[in-house]
This record gives sequence, structure tokens and C-alpha cells, in this order.
Amino acid sequence: MQGRADHMDSHLVNEDLAPVRTRSWKWFDYVSLWMSNVHSIGGYITAGSLFAMGLPAGDVFIALVAGIVIIQVICNLVAQPSFASGAPYPVMARMAFGVRGAIIPGLVRGIIAVGWYGIQTWLASNAVLVLLLRQWPGLAPWADVRLHGLLGLSALGWGCFMFLWGLQGAVFWRGMETIRRFIDWAGPVIYVVMIGLDGWLLWRAGGHVSLDVLGTVPQGMGARMLGILNATALIVAYFSPIALNFGDFSRYGISMGDIRRGNFWGLPVNFIGFSILTLLTIVLTRPVFGRLMVDPVEVVSQIDNPTAVALGVLTFVTATAGVNIVANFVSAAFDFSNLAPHAINWRKGGAIAAVGAIVVTPWNLYARPDVIHLTLDILGTFIGPLTGVLLADYYITRRGKMDTSALYTANPQAPYWYHAGINPVAMAALLFSVLCGLVLVFGPVFSPVRNLSWFVGFSCAIASHVVLSRLWGRTGQTPALASQGRPVIVPTPFSPRGDD
Repeated sequence: MQGRADHMDSHLVNEDLAPVRTRSWKWFDYVSLWMSNVHSIGGYITAGSLFAMGLPAGDVFIALVAGIVIIQVICNLVAQPSFASGAPYPVMARMAFGVRGAIIPGLVRGIIAVGWYGIQTWLASNAVLVLLLRQWPGLAPWADVRLHGLLGLSALGWGCFMFLWGLQGAVFWRGMETIRRFIDWAGPVIYVVMIGLDGWLLWRAGGHVSLDVLGTVPQGMGARMLGILNATALIVAYFSPIALNFGDFSRYGISMGDIRRGNFWGLPVNFIGFSILTLLTIVLTRPVFGRLMVDPVEVVSQIDNPTAVALGVLTFVTATAGVNIVANFVSAAFDFSNLAPHAINWRKGGAIAAVGAIVVTPWNLYARPDVIHLTLDILGTFIGPLTGVLLADYYITRRGKMDTSALYTANPQAPYWYHAGINPVAMAALLFSVLCGLVLVFGPVFSPVRNLSWFVGFSCAIASHVVLSRLWGRTGQTPALASQGRPVIVPTPFSPRGDD
């Protein structure tokens, strides 16, 4: 071990990727993190899109709860290594993929974050668009893409999109503490609006609630179970990006107990409450408006009081901006910074993500239920394998042992150097599992189960990584670093030296 990781390579570390010096996130910060994530317009629309699968409300609820419990388990597992080391996801990926090979999973996660950042920004900007049209109907021609449009988005839509784009960037630019304080109130406040909205809908419906308004066709038990499984997989795919890079936030936790407690209250408990309110809202739109509405902003816009409409829309916008900054901006910033730490810091990485969010024209990725589900299927094809390799390497191959200082060195004798800084075993497992997921998504014969791409990719990644590791052996076996197998944590002072 002597001389292996005696210093940090300046090409592998900067102030943002180095182990954190201070930890201030308590359990309620994680509850607020998940509230922002769950309570966004995207989360609501994703849940509503499950009704397009022909499932009754009870089955949709089962799928929602099952999916979020799986996410809770994944997040607790992902949290541990980053909490122990104080390092973000792209650095932790070096343990499995190699200090240079980790650029690949970081880049993939960063590109996905860019896509999601654009989608959530667009969804929030739609809410602003609705509010503007409600207050000033004369703007309607500028909201018509056929009259004033560019790249599939109207002129007014572009204005709203860029407004939200700049606002989120301003919050991000002030740093993680500002982001933490922002989400501490952005997530919980949405409950006030949802409860008020459901109360108004119940009043308009005369106090009657019927789940039969969904018009679902009775199915056999086998078809219902398959539908629930597919819906569960879509929920897992939706939340899987932030689950993969949850280490970006667990590194700031004051204890694993606080992290697990926050995940419990923020995921299953909070999600069940929000799911009940969401399902109630959706089923009440049929008797009140004569059709199902899965967009909460559309429902809010039907309220007679302009002030109530403005407050409701702005609350949804705030919650969506909160999750967008946390789940996508932060992740992309770390991922792109990892490409060239000596040249790209956290803020520069965020700037790259912000520009990319415009380029992907996100309004083409989340417009209809079928497009939403295809986007989630493709997302799961990549996120599932990345998660599987990360967890298989840490918990099964290495049995929870880690040399944190070696994550920051290009010393060929260090345990995570492998072959020229790349672990061929992890790369092969990733490629194989991604291909399995793509076959599932695009193979016509697999159309009944194509929504299971996350599960297939995740399972194939774990199995292939473990098998390949045992067949060819791990290059750079990490020795027992302490008598109790605890990870070695590098000293908190940040003082990298360059390796030429």
C-alpha cells in the first residue's frame, strides 16, 4: 500500500470532486429533497401516464408504491460508499470502472441529466405559459407554434423556457447550501396546493369520488400483474437517475442514520401521501370537467379565481425547479467536471448542462404517454446497468472495502488503475447489459415487457460483473485496509499535486 496513493493527481480532482470538508445535511434535508423530486410536474405527469396503460386506479397505486420502495432500497445502497468517502458519484464510479474508465459512466449520466434538465425546465415553463395566457389572453397568437414558432416551440414558449432556464441557473450558481435551503421549502409547500385543489374538485363533484370513471376494461389476473410490473418499472426508471447519483447528496449527510431516516420519510411515506392526492385529483377531473386530465397545471388553470390559479401554478413551478436543480443540474455538474477536473469545475460543468438542455429540444421527449414511456424505457436501459455495476462491485466483489485515496491517483500501482486506468470487466458488463436492455426495448417480440428495461439491465449488470470478475479476477485487489474492514478516508485538507 506504501506509495500507492500518497497524493492526489490534479487531473483527477478539484475542489468540487474532492472529499467534502463539512457535512450539514440532516434527515429533513433529504425529506425535502425527495419532496421536490416527487412533487414536480414531471412526477405528476409520469404517474398520470400510467392510466394510459389501461390499469385501474388501485393497480396504479400498487405500482407507485412498489416502485418507490425499490428506489428507497437502491438509494440507501448507493449512499453508503459516498457517505464513507465524501466523494460524488463520478468519483465513486472510478472504483468499478477505473480512474480513467469512469469518464464513460459519468458522461452517460451527464447526458441523461442534460435531457432531464431540459424536460423538467420545459414542463415548468409550460406552467408559466398557462399562467400568462390565463392573465393575458391576447398573447395567444404568440403561443401558437404555427404562427410564431422555432424548432417545434412557440415564441412565447421559448420566452417561458428561457426564463425558467435562467432562474434555475441563478440558484445553482450560488452553491449547494443555497440549493439545500431552496428545496427545504420548495417541496413541502406543494402539499398546501394539492390539498386545496382536491378540496375544490371534491366540492365541484358534490363530494362523490368514483374510481370507475377511468373506464378500464376488466382483465385477467396474469394481465393485471404484468401491467403492475410494467408500471412499477416505469416508476423506477423515472426516479433511477437521482438514485444512481444519490451519492452526490449522501456525501453531505451528517450520519447514515439521518440519510436512511430522510429516505424513509421522503420516499415511501411522502410518496404514498402524494400518490393518494394525485390519484384523487386525476379521477375527479372526469366528473368535474368531463375528461381525464393528467397535467396538474391544466387542472389548476380551470379554477375560477385568478389569484388561486397564479399561486397554484407558481407553486408547481417552484417544486419542479427544485427537483430539476437537485436531480439534474447538480448531477451533470459533477459528471462533466469529472471529464477534466483540472479544467472544468462544478459551475462550468453546470453551464455545459444548461446549454445542452436547450440543444436537446426537450419538448419532443415528453409530449405524450407513449413518448414518455419510450423515453423512460431508453433511460432505464442505461441507468439500470450503471447502477448494477456500481453496487455489484462495491458490495459483492469488494465486500464494502474501499481505498478512498486511490480514487484520486493515477499511480499504476494503485488498486483502481486496472489496465491503463480502465477496468475491462466493468466495461464489458456495462456493454453487455445495455445491449440486453436495448434488445428488450426495440425487439418486437418483447413488446409486452419492454418497460422492464431497467430491471433487465440492472440484473444483467450485476450477474455479468460478478461472473467476469470471478473468471478473470480483479486486477488491483483492494486489501483489507483495517482490522474491521473500514474504508480509509483521505485527510480533509485539499492539496492535490500533479502527476506528470
